[in-house]
Amino acid sequence: MSDFARLQIHHLSFLGPNRLPATMRFQPGFNVLYGASDTGKSFILDSIDYMLGGKGPLRDFPEREGYDRVLLGMKSTAGETFTLQRSTAGGGFLMVEGLHDAEFPREGVSELREQHDERKDDNLSRFLLKKIGLSDKRIRRNKNNDTNSLSFRNLARLAIVDEEEIIQKRSPLSDGNLVADTSNTATFKLLLTGVDDSALIPAKSSPQEHSRAGQLELLDHLIADNQAKIRHLSGPPKQLEEQNQKLQESMHSRLQLLAAHESEYKDVFTRRREARRRLEEANERLTEVSVLLDRFDLLAKHYQSDVERLEGIREGGTLFSSLSDGICPLCGAEPDHQHRSADCEGNADRVVKAAEAELSKIVVLQEDLANTVRQLTSESRSLQRRLPKLETDEFQLHTKIQEELAPNLRAMRTSYSELAEKRGEVREALGLYQTLKELEDRRTALELEEAEAAGGNTPDAGLPAASLDKFSTVVQSILQIWHFPNAERVHFDQRARDLVISGKNRTSFGKGLRAITQSAFTIGLLQYCKQQATPHPGFVLLDSPLLSYKEPDGDDDDLRHTDLKVRFYEYLKQIGDDHQVIIIENTDPPDDVRLLPFAQKFTGNPEEGRAGFFPVAYK
Repeated sequence: MSDFARLQIHHLSFLGPNRLPATMRFQPGFNVLYGASDTGKSFILDSIDYMLGGKGPLRDFPEREGYDRVLLGMKSTAGETFTLQRSTAGGGFLMVEGLHDAEFPREGVSELREQHDERKDDNLSRFLLKKIGLSDKRIRRNKNNDTNSLSFRNLARLAIVDEEEIIQKRSPLSDGNLVADTSNTATFKLLLTGVDDSALIPAKSSPQEHSRAGQLELLDHLIADNQAKIRHLSGPPKQLEEQNQKLQESMHSRLQLLAAHESEYKDVFTRRREARRRLEEANERLTEVSVLLDRFDLLAKHYQSDVERLEGIREGGTLFSSLSDGICPLCGAEPDHQHRSADCEGNADRVVKAAEAELSKIVVLQEDLANTVRQLTSESRSLQRRLPKLETDEFQLHTKIQEELAPNLRAMRTSYSELAEKRGEVREALGLYQTLKELEDRRTALELEEAEAAGGNTPDAGLPAASLDKFSTVVQSILQIWHFPNAERVHFDQRARDLVISGKNRTSFGKGLRAITQSAFTIGLLQYCKQQATPHPGFVLLDSPLLSYKEPDGDDDDLRHTDLKVRFYEYLKQIGDDHQVIIIENTDPPDDVRLLPFAQKFTGNPEEGRAGFFPVAYK
């Protein structure tokens, strides 16, 4: 049996306009990335999986903003190198030969679609399968011997194990979807033996099976449609639930702030309206007083004119009375013909008295007018003193509304609307996931009906006992080298499709020991394929395999008192350059490992070493 080519990851880079590249480089053999939480370590694994055809979308967080594309550089043991580029928003890939981590070339670029298609070579899955000699392979999908074309995603799930999957209480060959169990087992068999299921002949289907097949085909289309929609939304269900909760809390908090801003805006708006009313009333009153003063000034002049006229009459009458007898100046009568005892218009004394009486009235009127003018003048001066303050008050309130409150209120309303819109998108995504789950559940039920009709629902991929025995021996050897407790006997249970360690099912251990044994399974498969010269992607990525050193379930799950961690790293240091193992851990490796070039630490501290995956300048 000839050797198959292997792939290795050279680098992962995030690029964006006006952003420094965020790059992580890896080397052949063993790599370990460790350090503080929330620095991007697990995101690196997610991103590599995304660049190998994972559905995504990538997690969204502040440090990632501004980066719009991802580069993944890969090497083949056959001597080939290439770089893949994909938008952070999803979709297809671009591929170019050579390794490029800071800029993607414009020439020599090929397009690769994201969806696997066995009939075409223009997709990522076919491209990667050709690199490792597994193109045109088929794997069994049910007991009727129906087969699917092998996709690179079938292999990726056996090579990339994230921090959630590594502690799952199920077989490493199961991803929680019963429909895929047979395909997953068939892929495992392909790696164990190098032989696919192309030789299988599908059994003839009954009318009921045809009906189920039609329903399955329809469900596949509906599932694919929903998956396509989900790719344009953000995050897995758990992350979306967290987002929805955070958005709900943010909206509640923002609504309270918005209510406070609106209350303050209304209060200041009312005060400005009142200030404008007072200012307008003061201006109107000042204008009215000014008009009255002008009119009273004219009236005062009339009074003064009347006073001068009456004083002239009084003075003339007095002078007239003091004159000697003579011709009457009014009627022209001689003194002898004048009747002094009778009243006439020429009675100067009466005229003088009448003038004096009228003069007395006008003087009283003048005094009243003077008092009124003094009051109005005082009121005018008071208004003129008040107007600047009224104008200032109105201007300050107007400025506060226009330059502070109104923009803040608009910003708050916009922010609240954006949160509401984002929550709507999250709820839509959750609705799509729920719909997708219902469709997948229905598909699973139909698959189970199909499996039961064929004689049971236990996946039967024909795993060869001899190969399983060799594989179990490799895993047993690894666990013993690591000093895993009670690892004297290890075998593979075909029914459970999982390891049994000294008579105990692997899933019966605590989560910390499940993480270790899942790691032994994954690394053991890599080592087995190397020894038996069977196909394998060539690399393994494990997130948090040493969980029992940080969060043990209990005393039985606590390995902190053992030397397993030291033995674990000592073993991985011996991995040859023709394979690659990448470990992501929150706990620090031993001192001697930390000094080696393949150990990379994220400190979480901008002042010490490398803080995280993304440059600190953009935090």
